[in-house]
Amino acid sequence: MIDYIDLHKQYKANSLFGRYITLKDIEPLLTELPTMTIGHSVLGKPIYKYSIGNGKTRIFMWSQMHGNESTTTKALFDFLNLIHSENPIGVKLLEEFTFCFLPMVNPDGAELYTRENANKVDLNRDSLDLSQPESRLLRQTFDEFQPHFCYNLHDQRTIFGAGDRGNVATVSFLAPSYNEERAINEVRSKAMNVIVAMNNELQKHIPNQVGRFDDGFNLNCIGDRFTSLNVPTILFEAGHYADDYYREYTRKMIFIALVSGLRHIYENDVVHNKNDNYLQIPQNKIVFYDFIYKNVKINYDGNEIITNFAAQYKEELIDGKIQFNAYIVEIGDLNGKYAHYQYNAHKMSYSDEFESIPKINQKADFCLGINMKIVNGLKK
Repeated sequence: MIDYIDLHKQYKANSLFGRYITLKDIEPLLTELPTMTIGHSVLGKPIYKYSIGNGKTRIFMWSQMHGNESTTTKALFDFLNLIHSENPIGVKLLEEFTFCFLPMVNPDGAELYTRENANKVDLNRDSLDLSQPESRLLRQTFDEFQPHFCYNLHDQRTIFGAGDRGNVATVSFLAPSYNEERAINEVRSKAMNVIVAMNNELQKHIPNQVGRFDDGFNLNCIGDRFTSLNVPTILFEAGHYADDYYREYTRKMIFIALVSGLRHIYENDVVHNKNDNYLQIPQNKIVFYDFIYKNVKINYDGNEIITNFAAQYKEELIDGKIQFNAYIVEIGDLNGKYAHYQYNAHKMSYSDEFESIPKINQKADFCLGINMKIVNGLKK
């Protein structure tokens, strides 16, 4: 039995922390490796490739094609530490696999903390047009490396649950479709089998908190495109864990998924049909807010009513740091919705410095009754 938690503790890249991970953060780590600059971003930042391993199975991994999705980048460098160690697991992985990594596909977006690149193009919707230099470099690497598996590494927002029963989606996976019918062929089935193996291990650490991302077909998406080109592709979505807005625990779960899934590939016949097990993973549902305030008394058109409202963090880059700023986003019954933080006002009255009713897009700074003060969404 492998103690994956201890394994991660040993090989965590401690210099990488938090949500704002830029090229400046990873370049000191890359200088220790024989990387290759394969091209440049719109704003001229280098895009690095790193290859290692002697195995017959080729694995292509890339991260941060969305610049504000950095959790998997941290986990990727944790994984690199493992395979550069003398640990038997790392040694075995290099014997079984040849890896090709693009650790940061969108360095301009990472610097700006935006999903898109500097031309405001979503690189994950550019797999056909290949209109952007970053998209072309990703596709060029794919064509040259000819992988047996692709790992497409992303983050997802705190709004997702694993199903609709109040379990947060800490990690979600997808074996992308290759056609409009969402048919399952041998290529998709291989990806599904690896996902099932990763889910089996993650259930030991985050039970009921693994989701399955929507498999609606879009050939402009890189995963759908690569699957259509007959390469099993796995989408990773690093999500929320309780009180883990910096996603350090989620990072650990991605590391565990990477190692356990790769071990499954070399220890088992991945053609063995586990499709039903894959489809039993609960589908991602948009059911969460960061904050819900229940049973709040407000003055509406001169009448006192009891209602609920929700607030959500916006991740805002201010003076080189990510700030989590909470804004009111919905007012009403909120049936079927859950929160990472929930407060019951017990019919206490709402008030803020402006008036006695919450407003959409207003900062979540207010009072409930006389004694409860809420600042940036949280009780003070």
